[in-house]
Amino acid sequence: MQKIRFVLAAGLAALATIPTHAATLFMGAYPDVLLVFDEGKGAVTQKIKLDTGLPTAMSLSDDGKRIYVSTITTSGIEVIDAASRKVVSKFSLNDGPNRVRFYGGVADPAGRYFYTIITKIDKEMDRYKVSKPLYGVVDLKLGKLVRTAEIEKDDEKAIGGFRVAFKVSGDGKYLYAFGEKVIVIDTATLKATDRIDLARPEGTGLENVGFGGSLETLRTPGQYVSLFNAADPYIHSKMFGLARFDLNSRQFDFTPIGPAPTAMAGLEITPDGKQAYTVVTNGTLGSKRCEFWHMDLSTNAVIDKAEFPCRSRFRFGMSMDGAKLYIYGASFDIEVYDAKTLKLEATWDLGNDATGAGMVAVP
Repeated sequence: MQKIRFVLAAGLAALATIPTHAATLFMGAYPDVLLVFDEGKGAVTQKIKLDTGLPTAMSLSDDGKRIYVSTITTSGIEVIDAASRKVVSKFSLNDGPNRVRFYGGVADPAGRYFYTIITKIDKEMDRYKVSKPLYGVVDLKLGKLVRTAEIEKDDEKAIGGFRVAFKVSGDGKYLYAFGEKVIVIDTATLKATDRIDLARPEGTGLENVGFGGSLETLRTPGQYVSLFNAADPYIHSKMFGLARFDLNSRQFDFTPIGPAPTAMAGLEITPDGKQAYTVVTNGTLGSKRCEFWHMDLSTNAVIDKAEFPCRSRFRFGMSMDGAKLYIYGASFDIEVYDAKTLKLEATWDLGNDATGAGMVAVP
């Protein structure tokens, strides 16, 4: 009888970790695959081979039908059909001895062009010539780099490197780069037309590749919602808050929430748009502390916090129904926390070393 009770209790505990509306999660993994993970089963159900190599970043199209994966081995882009889980397009940007390096980007709403930041490495007679970081436009139909443009000197630092987050306006006319500033770029000329003094607060140690997770934004067409840091104009004290950008009008509002911590790991918002979660880290190495912060979006206030064991590198995600929080990446597992209690419920074994490419969730 005792054994039966134990099995029953274990079964109920496992069921408690299953999201109410289980989704399919896609994650990059070594050496060259995407893991397809069933939330309902708590298990990997498929591995998608990527012929262009190791996945470093992913993003979901606005209509949820395509997953864009960038790979580093051959500087490739592979497009996955989210429903059939088939690779529908793949190509490498490398051209013989001439190489291209990039870590992610974003496709336009039509799915024709992919915007990113690249470095070109060209082989010459006696040396390799390495370019400065450039805006790059990849034609996904032709499978090649079709345009580049220099980044204005003042914007190089503001862009914040290759791992910047991008979004494209609904009409495809403007590219938004969310780095140490928000830079608005005309997609026709690749020239910056506006700059906004808000900075994304992610820390590099969190392995946030700045590609934009599927759940980082409210699913409102033409709108981008995320956490940002800002400084007051007098004593330059940094504060963090929530900014909502209208990607078509370039208008935004920013609501300060509190003093800026050392680093934050993105923003995950529940499907009803009422609750939000982030991960805050303070300190480094042995003194590093990690906390979940739970925010009420109706009042833009932090209503709960809970510390959890830090990993040296990780990513933060949420189940599609908003009931579970995930700590994952650069590891063989996913730690599952209950979003209401912020307590650890389970650890899902991936059986494969996952990269820091992030997570894409589809129904």
